[in-house]
Amino acid sequence: MTDSVSRTYRSLPGISTRAWEHPADRAALVALRNLKGFDTVLKAISSLLRERQHRLLFLASGVRVDDRQFPHLNDLLADCVRVLDASSTPELYVVQDPTANAMTIGMDRPFIVINTGLLELLDEEEQRFVVGHELGHALSGHAVYRTMLMHLLRLAGSFGWVPIGGWALRAIVAALMEWQRKSELSGDRAGLLCVQDPDVAMRVHMKTAGGTKVSEMDTQRFLAQAAEYERTGDLRDGVLKLLNLELQSHPFSVLRAADLNRWVERGDYGRIVSGEYPQRVDDDKASAAEEFRTAARGYKEGFDASADPLITTLRDFGSSAVNTVGQGVTDVATGMGRKIDEWRRNSQRKQDEGE
Repeated sequence: MTDSVSRTYRSLPGISTRAWEHPADRAALVALRNLKGFDTVLKAISSLLRERQHRLLFLASGVRVDDRQFPHLNDLLADCVRVLDASSTPELYVVQDPTANAMTIGMDRPFIVINTGLLELLDEEEQRFVVGHELGHALSGHAVYRTMLMHLLRLAGSFGWVPIGGWALRAIVAALMEWQRKSELSGDRAGLLCVQDPDVAMRVHMKTAGGTKVSEMDTQRFLAQAAEYERTGDLRDGVLKLLNLELQSHPFSVLRAADLNRWVERGDYGRIVSGEYPQRVDDDKASAAEEFRTAARGYKEGFDASADPLITTLRDFGSSAVNTVGQGVTDVATGMGRKIDEWRRNSQRKQDEGE
C-alpha cells in the first residue's frame, strides 16, 4: 500500500468549486449563491431545527480526528485542504458503523463523518479519495443545502397524509434526490483532484460495489457494466430503472465510476491538474443563465446519446416532439438564469446607490 501522505500532490491555488461541480449541480448552486442573504436565512432557520444537536451527537458518540486520534486521517484531510486551497478545515469524526458510508452535514460549521465500515474497506490512498470527496461537498456548500432540505422534508412529511400533498411531496423529493445524486458526482471529481490518480478512484467504486477483493475484478469489465446496464432490456426495464433510482441518495457505484471515467476521458481532469481551471475570485461573475444553459444542454446530450430502452422508445416515438420539448426545457432554464442574473444586477445597483 502506498503511503499517500509521503507523495507530493499538486496544489490548485485559488481553485473555484465550479471546477469540479457537475453542470446540473453547479446550475442550482450558482442560482442559490446569487440570492444574496439566502444562506443567512437558511442558517437562521437552522438554529431552530436542531442544528447544534447534530454536532453534539457525534461529539458524544464518535471520535473526533486530530493529531492524536486517527492521525493518518488528520494528515489526509490537511493535505486535501492544501490541494483544494480551502480557507478552513472542517471537523472530521469517525463513528462505529459497519455500513460503508461517509457524509458531510451542518450549516454554520459543516463537518465530515466517516463510518468505520468504509475505513476498513479502503486503503490509505482510497481513504484520501473519500476525504477529498467529502471536503468537496463542504466547499461547494452541499452540507448547507442538504441539511436544510433534510429539515424541510421532515417538516413537509407531516403533510404527506393529504393525497394531493402526498403526490406533491413525492415530486419535491424526487427533484431533491436528483440534485443530490448529481452533487455526489461533483464530490467524486473533488476526490479525484485530491488523490490525483484515476485508478484509485476506480478502486473505491469497485470496492463499494464488490468488496475488498479487487484482484478478482477488472476495471474495464466493471466500466462495461454501466454501458450494458443502460442498453439492457425493454421498455419495462427502462421504467424499473427509474423506480430503482427514484429515492436513492447516491448514484449506483458502477454508474458513478463510469461518469468519473467520462470526465477524465473528456480531458476536464487533465486540464485542471495542469493548472487550467476557474478561479474563486471570479465566482461572483458566474452567469446563472449560462450555468442553466449548460445543465440543460448536458441533460439533452445525455438523452440523445442514451441507449436506455425507455429513452430510445421515447426518442423513436417522436424525435421532433422530443427535440421541441428539449429545446423548451433549455429555453426555460436559460430564462430562469437570466432572471436571476437580472435580479443580482438590480440588487447590486441599488446597493451602490445606497438604497
